Amino acid sequence: MRNQVHEQLNEKMEKTLSVLKDELNHIRAGRANPLILDRVMVDYYGSETPIKQLASISVPEPRIIQIQPYDASILKDIEKAIQIADLGINPSNDGKVIRLVMPMLTEERRKDLAKQAKKIGEDSKVALRNERRDAIEMLKKMQKNKEITEDDLTSAEKEVQKMIDDHVNTIDQFVNKKNDEIMEV
Repeated sequence: MRNQVHEQLNEKMEKTLSVLKDELNHIRAGRANPLILDRVMVDYYGSETPIKQLASISVPEPRIIQIQPYDASILKDIEKAIQIADLGINPSNDGKVIRLVMPMLTEERRKDLAKQAKKIGEDSKVALRNERRDAIEMLKKMQKNKEITEDDLTSAEKEVQKMIDDHVNTIDQFVNKKNDEIMEV
């Protein structure tokens, strides 16, 4: 029964880490990262379609993302969707492909992005603390209902705390890695 609480907690914590990775990947760090296009939707024959389903996306140079649509007739639609997405990048269209040139980041912008990454990390830690609280409440209910002993409760709480500590360290590693990437000139 106690293992079930740990499994549920681990599952929730892994989801939190997954969301953190996704959020950090969407922070533009000066070098070309095709993941910034994941949220760009193109109006394709009346339905909103992710850009990656309509085109081949590549990074031919460190600061350039190249988008080559499978259907050349939607080039203008893709360009328009990128402009609407407000990524802070102006697409250049040569009739066959769209190129996104990532501008160099100023020192001030780098610091802002680093703060943003840190805030995302802190939000993830808050989520972990909430998950810890929920797990401990479940364990205390189990102890109250005589499903586990008080000794089991104490050791289970220690295990929960160790799991949380491990995931907090992982969050710190992700955020530090992103900060290094952002501050790299």
